[in-house]
Amino acid sequence: MTTPTIHVFLSHGLESGPGSTKVQAMKQAAETFPGVIATAIDHRSSKEPATRLEQMKSAMKESNADPARTILAGSSMGGWVCAQTSATQPVLGCFLLAPALAMARYPHSSPCIQARHTQIIHGWDDDVVPVMPVLELAREQDLPTLVLPDGHRLENSLGRVVGEFHLFLEMCLSHLNGP
Repeated sequence: MTTPTIHVFLSHGLESGPGSTKVQAMKQAAETFPGVIATAIDHRSSKEPATRLEQMKSAMKESNADPARTILAGSSMGGWVCAQTSATQPVLGCFLLAPALAMARYPHSSPCIQARHTQIIHGWDDDVVPVMPVLELAREQDLPTLVLPDGHRLENSLGRVVGEFHLFLEMCLSHLNGP
């Protein structure tokens, strides 16, 4: 019996790329699960949030990804891309790292996340995306949030982030196969 495909799309931050340490570590973690196809989207052609949102939608469409079997993971602006995608197209999972949410310069900066499962990880010392507005948005939407003693890049917490992502994937996949 063939395992149905699960798509994982990884969306990097504004000054990062698809080959970043964090994106590649999460991609490798996703690929340890049978039936998972992990794609690191290359957003470097544009710094515009709306363009990156369209790139995510195009990647999902080109892959014939079923939103109910799709997990989005993103960091910073990539987190905004994932959250905004899930607001208009409910997905299985949304894993957000220091997401650029509740920020005035982003269109629709406080999207209503429609993922079946969501996890936010943020750093207390984030000097790019303030943690308190993200915590308020998480409280309003009843979203699980983990705040770590780290900065915006969560570079001192890479092992913890990848471990949490692995657990998140296990949870998402178990709910597909169970009640």
